[in-house]
Amino acid sequence: MALVDGGDLVARAIKQEGVDTIFTLCGGHVQAIYDSCIDEKIRVIDVRHEQVAGHAAEGWSRATRKCGVGVVTAGPGVTDCTTAIANAWHNKSPMLIIGGRSPLARFEMGALQDMDATELLRPITKFAKCVHQTERIPEYIAMAFRAAMTGRRGPAFLEIPADVLFRKVEESTVTFPESYRPPGRVYPDTNVLAQATETLRNAERPLIMAGSAIYWSEAHEQLREFADALQAPVYLNGMGRGSMPQDDPLFYSRSRRNALGLADAIILIGTPMDFRLSYGKRFNPEAKLIQVDTDPAELGRNHDIDFPIEADARAFLEAATADLAGSKPDHSGWLAELREQEDKSRAQMEEWMTSDRDPIHPFRLCADIASFVDEDTIVVGDGGDIVSHASKIMPVNLPGQWYDPGPFGTLGVGTGFCMAINSVYPDKRIIMVNGDGAFGLNGFDFDTFVRFNIPVVSVVGNDRQWGQITVGQRAMYGKDRVVASMLGDNCRYDKIVEGMGGHGEFVTKPEEIRPAIQRALDSGKPACVNVIMDQEPPGIMGGYEFM
Repeated sequence: MALVDGGDLVARAIKQEGVDTIFTLCGGHVQAIYDSCIDEKIRVIDVRHEQVAGHAAEGWSRATRKCGVGVVTAGPGVTDCTTAIANAWHNKSPMLIIGGRSPLARFEMGALQDMDATELLRPITKFAKCVHQTERIPEYIAMAFRAAMTGRRGPAFLEIPADVLFRKVEESTVTFPESYRPPGRVYPDTNVLAQATETLRNAERPLIMAGSAIYWSEAHEQLREFADALQAPVYLNGMGRGSMPQDDPLFYSRSRRNALGLADAIILIGTPMDFRLSYGKRFNPEAKLIQVDTDPAELGRNHDIDFPIEADARAFLEAATADLAGSKPDHSGWLAELREQEDKSRAQMEEWMTSDRDPIHPFRLCADIASFVDEDTIVVGDGGDIVSHASKIMPVNLPGQWYDPGPFGTLGVGTGFCMAINSVYPDKRIIMVNGDGAFGLNGFDFDTFVRFNIPVVSVVGNDRQWGQITVGQRAMYGKDRVVASMLGDNCRYDKIVEGMGGHGEFVTKPEEIRPAIQRALDSGKPACVNVIMDQEPPGIMGGYEFM
């Protein structure tokens, strides 16, 4: 009979789950996995920082709706990845991080890079375990995938000590679990559903707020059918962006705050009541609230809910639409009122989107980027204010066309997300909208883009500052007390990318933006278009909520 080592078992187990690519930064504690990936024809993309491997694993999960896998070495390899794990935790993104560990035989003897990472990661994972027997590696991987992919999705962590991983065992002694997690959807309670849809049927000003659950459940068509049956405005956030095309008459994006204060029935689908919704404090206090989520812990968090519904988003929408059949109401007045607000807001932005002023206004930059976004383009936002601005302007019309850090606000996600998206959709154009601060965190992974021929075009909105911080500092303390938030004047990020073998463009005038982006796309190389922007642009407010 054949002998296999732990690396063989890892590779076979993740391949069985449909994983064809892993992301890693090499380390001796985990190298047996790489060797086995060659045999199993699993692609190995190696990065320059473990945080990027983690972000790439999450990005692969988002792109495939499966569970991405990152492999990092012991000690600092795992701790470097912790930020990416926390980001996936807050996004409810499934992923599996496999971490190395010093040998069990050297436990508490002071071995190289020795630490118990499971205790560190338990608060921000759904599963954090250490394997003690080589034969049980497939069993533990199955447990990790089950935890990551069921109920409230999220990251899982599996630690494999070096002597467990490298040990050879008789193949016949190993069992590979095959049916270890439920494939179906969770449907809503019929009684609560009936009460909720009756409330919606009688509403005069209903509103739908739909989030990432729409994407994960592949429920975009069901969302459109539900909105049509209810004749309600739809607002999207998170990975829900793109679930309705922007020319749909029921799609709204610029009137949300006012609409939430006026609506008499609000339905939240896979959207946490967090800071992005002001914790529900701006909702009409007389409104009836319906909240749908696979995670019951989200139901009623920060605000009482009249109809809390534990259900999969697609299952709920199918059932609710069936309940509403034949009762298409007339909410034309409500919709027209909100559309007027939308048009007014857009008109206010148009002045700056077409501005020829120098220095460049960020809305002008975002508008010029938007002219390159079509149905074969995916946009990745990695930054602070510039990503907030871009989200208001980019023509996101398809599910999975927009990626941003999510509610944890992690900068540096972009390079990992981009390489993951390219591994899944090699024929898609990928444009990354970067802040200059964010570029400095994981920009060195343009080296990975070059090595793996990943032609991402990064457009850096370079305002030479941590813009979300300086806005608050100037407002609270005055311009002469801005400290620890300014960056170097006109840093040549484009030259850094050129030095790695990519293409660079440096832009200081508005009329230069589009030709520079076009040249970057035409180069066929990883590229950076470094755009010098206004530090204090008129017409917009920056900053962020931190209290």
